[in-house]
Amino acid sequence: MSDFDDQQKQWLQGFVSGIEARKAADKLAGRTAGAPAAEAIGPDALQYAAQDRAVAAGGKLVTEETAKRARHPLDRWDEVVGRAEAGQFPKGVDVLLTKYHGLFYVAPAQNSYMCRLRIPNGILNAWQMHGLADAADSFGGGYADVTTRANLQIREISAAHGVDLLLAVQDLGLTARGSGADNIRNITGSPTAGIDPQELYDTRPLCRAMHHYILNHREMYGLPRKFNIAFDGGGRVPVLEDTNDIGFVAVEVRGGPEGDKSFEPGVYFRLQLGGITGHLDFAFDTEVLLKPAECVAVAGAVVRAFAVHGDRTNRLKARLKYVIDRIGREAFLKEVEKEHGSALRRAAGAVVMPRRLANKGGHIGVHGQKQPGLNYLGLVLPVGRLTSEQMRGLGAISERFGSGTLRLTVWQNLLISDVADRDVGICIAAIAALGLGIEANAIRRGLVACTGNAGCKFAASNTKGHALKLADYLEARVAVDTPVNIHLTGCHHSCAQHYVGDIGLLAAKIDRGEESVEGYHVYIGGGAASTAEQAMARDYAQSVAFDDLPPLLERLFTAYLTHRQAPTESFFEFCRRHEIVQLHELADSAPVRALAA
Repeated sequence: MSDFDDQQKQWLQGFVSGIEARKAADKLAGRTAGAPAAEAIGPDALQYAAQDRAVAAGGKLVTEETAKRARHPLDRWDEVVGRAEAGQFPKGVDVLLTKYHGLFYVAPAQNSYMCRLRIPNGILNAWQMHGLADAADSFGGGYADVTTRANLQIREISAAHGVDLLLAVQDLGLTARGSGADNIRNITGSPTAGIDPQELYDTRPLCRAMHHYILNHREMYGLPRKFNIAFDGGGRVPVLEDTNDIGFVAVEVRGGPEGDKSFEPGVYFRLQLGGITGHLDFAFDTEVLLKPAECVAVAGAVVRAFAVHGDRTNRLKARLKYVIDRIGREAFLKEVEKEHGSALRRAAGAVVMPRRLANKGGHIGVHGQKQPGLNYLGLVLPVGRLTSEQMRGLGAISERFGSGTLRLTVWQNLLISDVADRDVGICIAAIAALGLGIEANAIRRGLVACTGNAGCKFAASNTKGHALKLADYLEARVAVDTPVNIHLTGCHHSCAQHYVGDIGLLAAKIDRGEESVEGYHVYIGGGAASTAEQAMARDYAQSVAFDDLPPLLERLFTAYLTHRQAPTESFFEFCRRHEIVQLHELADSAPVRALAA
């Protein structure tokens, strides 16, 4: 290939890859249901065997599965480099395969890459934040977004700089490997791990161990679809573990039946499975109790069981929930035990204490740590976005007044920990100098928004822009004095988890005469278990144009403030004790405040 220029080389590599994919697809499609398949061996054996069984049963692998079979995405690094050298973005199925390396081609929303990182437990050091700011300036758009998996994304990366960005991330001791596509996403844990006066268990070691388990076990990259894992240590800031495929919840066990030594008093983790709120399911409690040292191995067994039984022929039914629905909860646990190599400890007979409630506003403001004289400060980030200047500034503040530690949360904000009592005031002033703060109106502090159509091809509305406009409108008109969460998500993938918000907004295109405008379907009364408010939000209004949305929410909040039973009644409680038709009646009679020009 020495006689070819870079563009010719890149084209030829893609051409040959396409031939390989077609050969693999033809080979799989040509097998009869009864034809024996060669036994799969090596690190990808689970994936290949699962694909073979699907074909042998008369199914047809989806395009994504045949492409992964032709050549594993993690083995395509040279192709990623070749495209960067040629200044080209991936096309077709290569868009999915490139996500295995952490690069997301987001056209047509933006003709650029987005890079999503892996930051276990959402915790990084000041020097890493500084380095990411430099990378965002050099190779991206000069900013980063905090995600709903306590993670960071860098956007506006050109085709030529995709690999440069990945290498810059790796130089910082971080990685983007497997952060998208059919992989286990960033491992989330309690944001206040190790500093929380209420916590039962510090989740940082478990998240770190799970992170490296994934990186070092190739079969963890042979899944039919994406997968989420979360560890809740029982602290004040919830991690929404019940929305994950696997949720581990720390609980205190005070013993078991007389003579049963398997329940020695101590901290265990409840195993929850099958959460996927975009499909209207929370994770269910399996009644399995695990010692902390058992969690990572059991999680690996769950993932392998999912890889074995997940649907390779229909991506709409390829999540863990659908495996469990198909074969049954107990049958799936038996498959997990088979992969684990031993029986799992069941909770029957154990004396298990309930989880202490989380603080719905614990991710914002100043909060005392379990270490005397130290505090963590929760910052309000406008829809999760940080400029590179703010990233460097926050890193410097955390080094000067804290321990150099920054903690991202699933609420799209961050905490600076280990700030001494005497330094809280100057720390707040320094944060304000960056254009940020630790306090906000109840509306603004509870905003969660996905990327929206400014950076995602699936989104139907400008979620981040609309979130800020909603906050401006509502905080000038209604004095909401209890914590509320408004989740804006751009499409059915529900990255912002609209079904677990007090108010969930799902973007939609709305017909208005001969034109189409941006709008939302409105859901109300959602919540997560750690705040004692676990419920899927209910349908309140469909196809509301964004121009009509602010006054609709103003009436709803005015009805809440007027008719709540006590000042302490939450918006969630207010919504759940009324039928939807009653809420409409109350809201329709509520006045809309006109502001002076």
